[in-house]
Amino acid sequence: MFEFVRKHNKWMQLLLFLLIVPSFVLFGLQGYNRMQERGETVAKVDGHEISQQDWDEAHKRQVDRLREQMPGIDAKLLDSAQAKYGTLEQMVRERVLAAAVEHQHLMVGDQRLARELQSNELIAALRGPDGKLDLKRYEQLLASRGMSPQMFENQMRNDIALRQVIGGVVQSGFTPPGQAAVALGSYFERREAQLARFNAADYKAKVQPTEDELQAFYKQNPQLFQSPEQASIEYVVLDLASVQKGVTVNEADLKTYFEQNQGRVGGVEERRASHILIAVPPGAPQAEKDKAKAKAEELLAQVKKNPDSFAEVAKKNSQDPGSAANGGDLDWFAPGAMVKPFAGALANLKTNEYTKTPVQTQFGWHVIQLLGKRDRTPPTFDAVKDQLQQIVLSKKFKAYSDDMMKTAKIEPPLPGMAAAEPATPADASGTPAAAPVPAPADKPATN
Repeated sequence: MFEFVRKHNKWMQLLLFLLIVPSFVLFGLQGYNRMQERGETVAKVDGHEISQQDWDEAHKRQVDRLREQMPGIDAKLLDSAQAKYGTLEQMVRERVLAAAVEHQHLMVGDQRLARELQSNELIAALRGPDGKLDLKRYEQLLASRGMSPQMFENQMRNDIALRQVIGGVVQSGFTPPGQAAVALGSYFERREAQLARFNAADYKAKVQPTEDELQAFYKQNPQLFQSPEQASIEYVVLDLASVQKGVTVNEADLKTYFEQNQGRVGGVEERRASHILIAVPPGAPQAEKDKAKAKAEELLAQVKKNPDSFAEVAKKNSQDPGSAANGGDLDWFAPGAMVKPFAGALANLKTNEYTKTPVQTQFGWHVIQLLGKRDRTPPTFDAVKDQLQQIVLSKKFKAYSDDMMKTAKIEPPLPGMAAAEPATPADASGTPAAAPVPAPADKPATN
């Protein structure tokens, strides 16, 4: 093999030339083309280049963000040379801060990130009444912004690290030499002082005030001789918990109370509705309110043309993050769960019927459809037994306290000072009601 190469040396050199040179030329051209596609370098920070393509893409993201926040902004203003240069300056500042983070080895731990996420307003709005994060809505919101949860958390880590760099600069300062000399001089100065002690007991015998001097001092300082005001009070403490230990309520009394009030017990009608919300922020100008109303009327017209498309229209257009994914379905709810304009519009609808015009609430404009009605079954005696026991006990405690006040000849308490009697767990119709449950965050809350 080596003998063959030695005898045909020129032919081997030609073969190697044909194999190596074209590959070198090909890969070199590809690298040059990639460099040309990114455009020329417009800035360089810490050895990292910012190309024209990077600048254009960053400015496009900045324009999209501003248009989302201010829909009425002039497009010419965003495409001006000053606006583009402002984007480049921002990119340079971000690269400078990122380089400082890298050089100083600033790290953000998981605990610090968790605290920042808990205080983030975007995430706080996605927590339910129980304080738990709705992960599905969280992922949907980030996906609408083109980010995954991991991307969002990495962005938060980067922002925290950048704030550490900026905070170190903002919190630092320079002290002029004159001011520093005055401040430090007080620590290094030496002072000489003389102390003379006068013991009052040594001079007491030498002081002989006259009767007139004592009388004059007393008249000039009467407050020094006044005793604090005192009062003698007798009181009796009525403690409901202590009284309950000596009071028994048998089940017969509870059943009697339940049966006496059962005649007023009626089923509470629950309703199920679906809606399309066009949100209006609080304090929005009238022009924005009118625009939202026009959008709601446009969606209502689509529903009128095809009533079966209500759920589909709600999924695509409703701005209620809690119900849009379900076609606007708000599930079953009891009276009082919705705001008054919303509940009033439902009262005039039949099943599967929708509002003739959009309904305005403090949340925006709604197109509402009634999906169904049902009566809630009145509770049984066993279900409200504990609540009835508290009612009967409170009534007996009230009678016991009245008798004690009469025996002790105590005046009735002033208005507003009497102990509040536990509220009867029943609604206006007499139906024993459960403890109030906060309205879900994705439903219009009660006024």
